[in-house]
Amino acid sequence: MTSDPSREIPDGMSLDARETWPSPELISSWLGDQDVDFEFRPGEDVAVHDDPETVYAARRFRDVLGRFASGVTVVTSVSNDEPVGLTCQSFSSVSLDPPLVLFIPAKTSRAWPLIQRSGRFCVNFLAAEQAELSNTMASRGVDKFAEVKWTPSPQGGVPMLDGALAHLDCAIHAVHEAGDHYVVIGRVLDLITDDGVEGAEDFAGEPLLFYRGQYRTTDPR
Repeated sequence: MTSDPSREIPDGMSLDARETWPSPELISSWLGDQDVDFEFRPGEDVAVHDDPETVYAARRFRDVLGRFASGVTVVTSVSNDEPVGLTCQSFSSVSLDPPLVLFIPAKTSRAWPLIQRSGRFCVNFLAAEQAELSNTMASRGVDKFAEVKWTPSPQGGVPMLDGALAHLDCAIHAVHEAGDHYVVIGRVLDLITDDGVEGAEDFAGEPLLFYRGQYRTTDPR
């Protein structure tokens, strides 16, 4: 059974007018009811449907979870001999034997596929004065490493960022899909700090924290 095209055209409009109609995608964008990017953490934009209920639920989820303070890390690797990295608030230790840690990149992350292909990564624990570095590594469309100093890690040869409190040199152990993110389990190959390095005694060692949508630190001043 075929439908009569004239029945789908408003009264008074010529039959050939359909060719000049905007695309359904363009009409939808005018009317709204689209997915929008909603930032939950630095550098982690998640697509959220733009109807008021969904946006409210997403905002509520973000605001309540934001009451849990966490450290800020940058996960780095090398792809085609070029450094790559992403800011990651979702990091945790997992196991002592074997030594495992995890981080949770968004599926929208552009750096994660490159890290996954390399099979190696370094978790850099950011210091209090590295908020700008966190923002840089969370941004898109820029050369993230243009002015960033780093050295290759001992095991994986991946970037250890200068000034970070500690570095975990890791190999990818397992990857699990979890909603709009991936849970990445890494096996720790080496642990590196600046302990014993000349001048390290002058380094305050305060961590960069993220709490309720803002950078914080443990320094009470």
